[in-house]
Amino acid sequence: MRLETRLFGATFQNPVLLAAGACGFGRELADVLDLEALGGFVTKSVTLEPRAGNQAPRVAEFGAGMLNSVGLANPGLEVTLREKLPWIRDNVRRARVFVSVAGERVGDYGSLVAAMDGAAGFLGFELNLSCPNVSVPGGRPFALDRDAVHAIVADCRARTERPILAKLAPNDPSLELTVRTATDAGVDGLTLVNTLPGVLLGRGGRPELGAGQGGMSGPGLRPTGLLAVRCARQVTHVPLVGVGGVSHAADAVAYARAGASLVQVGTASFGDPRAGLRIVRRLARYRAEEGTDAWLDLVASASEGPGKGVGETPGPNVRREPASIPVPGQ
Repeated sequence: MRLETRLFGATFQNPVLLAAGACGFGRELADVLDLEALGGFVTKSVTLEPRAGNQAPRVAEFGAGMLNSVGLANPGLEVTLREKLPWIRDNVRRARVFVSVAGERVGDYGSLVAAMDGAAGFLGFELNLSCPNVSVPGGRPFALDRDAVHAIVADCRARTERPILAKLAPNDPSLELTVRTATDAGVDGLTLVNTLPGVLLGRGGRPELGAGQGGMSGPGLRPTGLLAVRCARQVTHVPLVGVGGVSHAADAVAYARAGASLVQVGTASFGDPRAGLRIVRRLARYRAEEGTDAWLDLVASASEGPGKGVGETPGPNVRREPASIPVPGQ
């Protein structure tokens, strides 16, 4: 299958990106996989000041995926400008890079975008509006406050001509309205979805994560991600990036049929750092029963009617592999 697609004024050699938090700033995985064979990647979220992150343990596995509460650990804006972005500029050519930004206040996002806009080596920004560690007063993520979403996107839009993606929450009861809000504010694309809040309890009912609750990701999140993409496709014209439980080529195909132009691989990379490359290779060999021979045809099928292609059985050349995340007790 032909995988090349053109979006945001750039050509992606394939639609598979690594999600924010799955590869640091790229250099962390450069010795174990060929970054240049991917469609691209999203960096670790950058904040104005360095963040040490949450108390350990930060990650816990369960049967359907993983719970994490890393706490946006990152070196901060100054080090990112001085060390991280120059490495990307000098070492990444074909893969398209988005820099994830996160803030504690609405104005932080625009400040980060303005500070990094002049740096070379990356395509655009992904606004992390939906991390549990980033919230408006009252403890809610910015993505669950449409006034905050509009203010952040509009501010960033005024500060850069680069493509802007907004990463939204899976637990938004008014997702369609939030999608419209972000679109109206000037976003170029939407990433759907971030992790789903949850908790795992160990002996004596104590949380397994040091911070208590965390964000759930992995295969168990895939139906929620697919639904979010499918719903968003009905109310916005901007490209969508599907993320949540993408572990195999068939998962990427399902997201395309729901309306996603690109997909991101996150949790699967923790169990297998080369999961993204495996998915790219499988997609290249994919042939749907109806004769689809291009990724763009799969994406276009999302407009053929409600539910078209979502959740269908994989084509004959897409084989399910064992899960990348170990299942306790097996």
